[in-house]
Amino acid sequence: MSTDRYTSPLSERYASADMQHVFSQDFKFRTWRRLWIALAETEKELGLDITDEQIEELKAHAEDINYDEARAREKIVRHDVMSHVYAYGLQCPKAKGIIHLGATSCYVGDNTDVIVMREGLTLLRKKLINVIANLSKFADGNKDLPTLGFTHFQPAQPVSVGKRACLWLQDLLYDLEDLDHCMAGLKLLGSKGTTGTQASFVELFKGDLDKVDRLDPMIAEKMGFESCVAVSGQTYTRKQDQRVMNVLAGIAVSASKMGGDIRLLQHLKEIEEPFEKGQIGSSAMAYKRNPMRSERICSLARYVISDSLNPALTASSQWLERTLDDSANKRIAMAEAFLAVDGILDLCINVTGGMVVYPKVIEKHLMAELPFMATENIMMDEVAAGGDRQELHEEIRKLSMEAGRVVKEEGGDNDLIDRIAKSDKFTQDLSALKANLDPAKYIGASAHQVTRFLKEQVEPVLSANRELLGMEADINV
Repeated sequence: MSTDRYTSPLSERYASADMQHVFSQDFKFRTWRRLWIALAETEKELGLDITDEQIEELKAHAEDINYDEARAREKIVRHDVMSHVYAYGLQCPKAKGIIHLGATSCYVGDNTDVIVMREGLTLLRKKLINVIANLSKFADGNKDLPTLGFTHFQPAQPVSVGKRACLWLQDLLYDLEDLDHCMAGLKLLGSKGTTGTQASFVELFKGDLDKVDRLDPMIAEKMGFESCVAVSGQTYTRKQDQRVMNVLAGIAVSASKMGGDIRLLQHLKEIEEPFEKGQIGSSAMAYKRNPMRSERICSLARYVISDSLNPALTASSQWLERTLDDSANKRIAMAEAFLAVDGILDLCINVTGGMVVYPKVIEKHLMAELPFMATENIMMDEVAAGGDRQELHEEIRKLSMEAGRVVKEEGGDNDLIDRIAKSDKFTQDLSALKANLDPAKYIGASAHQVTRFLKEQVEPVLSANRELLGMEADINV
């Protein structure tokens, strides 16, 4: 690793080796050669004068790319595609004349970009499913553990720990649905020519439009795609990049929501992300256990969400049949978004696979607020015994204000139940009143909702993807 020049933190710290390989130069140029082979084979099958010997020569050198010759040629011609056509021709002298026959640079450039995005989405899909699996297990294991609910980050009606995790799960299921839809709709450019008219192939096939029509579907099949775009300029529409980026940004949004919630809960000491035995939380405060991984999830997510504007701006500014102002932006924006989301999902796998729950702390926080929440049940019991609801409501309001003052101003415990027991407006004794403080009474259908949600929404997804489960993430820092 070079230390005297800038290198991307996405490669050094966050993204996996697998995702880095997908966006590597080696993967790109090997894919170029696969595309040239597919084009030559298709042209031969459609009747052009191309021999089996030429195609076998191309296949023999599909992997051993002569980079030195390509780099040297590019310094002269300033064109990466033609440099690699030249280098490939040096290795394949018999096939030299038919490499890239009838094609433009976008034949290899754009088609490779789509192939790279599909490979990247395939990797992300596996990781996303493993995050879903981890959260499913966590939600099921904590489905009936009562915890204080919050609206506006103010105490609200209790929920269960597992029910809260299902909120994160539901967002991720939407992301998986969007990812699958996007992948199913990915289309290659095919071989459309300089302005999308396939004029060079009309010429090569001597005006036989049936053969021109068959060209793209045959190439698509060889490259493992169902189809190519029906019409294009020189490039495939950059809306396709925008659609992919929207999926990536969606995953980032969901991960950031989850990471933010975990950060809040770790502040409350109710839930903690995994903490390594030798991990240091702070250089100054040795006692600290900062939610560093959840913070990193949120940090990378913020980058991806903001990066999602790039493909939208690019797609909106492509003049007529094409301009080249997409190229530099596209190379950076798409690759870095994939690398960042890859890092995010690795962190999510790590965090969701080892979250620690502290039931005693959760119970303490819940019981500090539960007396206020129990007053409605207490009031209904008193009304059933013949009490006046308006009178009881006013008494509870006064007693609640007094108990709240003790908690807020004096730092004391919530003694509302004791105050109600001493009030002559209420008939229930202290033990009867305390029976209303069972947290399980206040989480509604939380456990049932978790069980139903996991069975109906999550389990079918996991069952259909069993072969992808069991993944562990390698976190660099």
